[in-house]
Amino acid sequence: MSPTRRRGWIVAVALLVVAGAVLIGLALTTGPRTAAPVAAADTRAPVTVSAPAPTTTAAPVELPVSPPARIAIPAIGVDSAVGTVGLNPDGTVGVPAPGPHYDDAAWYTGSVTPGRPGPSVVLGHIDSAANGPSVFYRLGALQPLDEFTVTRSDGRTVVYKVNSVKSYPKDAFPTEAVYGPTTRPEIRLITCGGAFDSAARSYVDNTVVYANQISP
Repeated sequence: MSPTRRRGWIVAVALLVVAGAVLIGLALTTGPRTAAPVAAADTRAPVTVSAPAPTTTAAPVELPVSPPARIAIPAIGVDSAVGTVGLNPDGTVGVPAPGPHYDDAAWYTGSVTPGRPGPSVVLGHIDSAANGPSVFYRLGALQPLDEFTVTRSDGRTVVYKVNSVKSYPKDAFPTEAVYGPTTRPEIRLITCGGAFDSAARSYVDNTVVYANQISP
């Protein structure tokens, strides 16, 4: 083979080697083209999150006027007839007078009757020197959510649930909070409490139970 033909063959081989190297390089760097993966369809049912329905308390039924006749408070063992009291000459609210009805509860006639909008007020003694514990002796032991009933003179029964039990010094009694108007039917049960003042022959505090009507 002549030198010229040998140089031509070497150049051709070299070109083929270079071309092959380029193709191999392309194959290594690009690789086979494949379609991008497609996410599988979510077959689960969509979850709907709803805001909780607001809780509402139906307004108690507004009853016609009828004085209370009886009160029953199972949590403290009370089952008593209900009398009436008015105002004393000095403007204070009266309490059951000594006699056969001293140990009965009494409704203050200046307050609404049970089942009417506003606070109905029922009072009772805590005890007496002559007879010991009276109708509201354990009134302060009531707890929020305790329930009790008042039966009216027309035979209808009103159910109440205790909201709170408070004790106040008699010289700082919150008259407006106890006797002031309310938009819903409520009740206040009142008796004496705290320490006994021997000189004044009376207790120094008042216990007040606040309760809301829940039925009817």
